[in-house]
Amino acid sequence: MPRLVGINHVALEVGDIAEALEFYGKIFELELRGRIRDAMAFVDMGDQFIALSRGRTQPPDAARHFGLVVDDKDAVRERLVEAGVPVSAPPGLDFRDPWGNHVQVVGYREVQFTKAPEVLGGMGLDLEKDEKALAELRDKGLLG
Repeated sequence: MPRLVGINHVALEVGDIAEALEFYGKIFELELRGRIRDAMAFVDMGDQFIALSRGRTQPPDAARHFGLVVDDKDAVRERLVEAGVPVSAPPGLDFRDPWGNHVQVVGYREVQFTKAPEVLGGMGLDLEKDEKALAELRDKGLLG
């Protein structure tokens, strides 16, 4: 039976590509992987990406959401507050973009998700896990 090994990308439907890039650019450092005119933009995350796709037609999501792993969750919270975006109370960090996409933000050090050292280095990042995340990885046999 085939096994799931990761996520290559997440596609978000937004109303306007330029507006979406401006919104997300206020919160995160963005590097575009590519763009298809005003129809799609691909935001690089090392070996993964987010595809922004013009054409959101459904109402805001209720339970459906996706999680982003960041190097500095507190800085993301600060930028969201500065931009006037409502956020959940700590320790969690959830927000909705202007098109109703529900986003959860987690810190790299706090979760099992792991980038290969070569990918982190290529992204200019030197990140470590906290003890809880390391224990979870050890329990699964994913650490040497």
